[in-house]
Amino acid sequence: MNDNAPHILVVDDDVRLASLLKKYLSDNGYRVSVAESAEDAAKKMLGLSFDLIVLDRMMPGEDGLSFAKSLREGSGHNQSIAILMLTAMAESSDRIDGLEVGVDDYLTKPFEPRELLLRVAAILKRSRQETISDICFGNFTFNIPRGDLVQDGKIVNLTSSEQILLKALATSPGVPVSREVLSLSSGTQGRAVDVQITRLRRKIEEDPKLPRYLQTVRGEGYVLWAD
Repeated sequence: MNDNAPHILVVDDDVRLASLLKKYLSDNGYRVSVAESAEDAAKKMLGLSFDLIVLDRMMPGEDGLSFAKSLREGSGHNQSIAILMLTAMAESSDRIDGLEVGVDDYLTKPFEPRELLLRVAAILKRSRQETISDICFGNFTFNIPRGDLVQDGKIVNLTSSEQILLKALATSPGVPVSREVLSLSSGTQGRAVDVQITRLRRKIEEDPKLPRYLQTVRGEGYVLWAD
């Protein structure tokens, strides 16, 4: 196991599911620790640093929603740690409750293991944006944390979807990002990502039909080439 691999804390009172999640995430290159309750998780977080928490919502004692809220209201590294919440509650209001307390993403049980991996990868990619500030390509400068695109000193108006897509691509310049990951990042469905990419190209490319910066990588997705 790579010591530099992202470290994930799985918090779930379902011992069987937690064990399966640990094996699946470990088999896909992540370091994984497991906690059976919010209290157990808090103790582990005192001595270990994590990049992401996969957090069950319904647990005995302090539930996942309350635990996520306490982390966001705290201080230090754990205040901003990425959180993927798992829940058997599929109502939109339940998802909104989680997002309101600062959860990064929501996954409803039962779920496909591949979707879990894609969401984990997307969340970790977004969380790394804070370590990178400005990306330059041509006469454009994109500030990743703020989502501001500037051309020759003037702000280029972007929709929220365009901002999210550009952030996802700018975090790893020169590295292709799949449509699936971009779709999860922006909340779009199917080929809607392609439509958003086309609109974004019209704003950053001299010739959108022959893109220089935002290119298609056949079979892999899209890539942003920075200077």
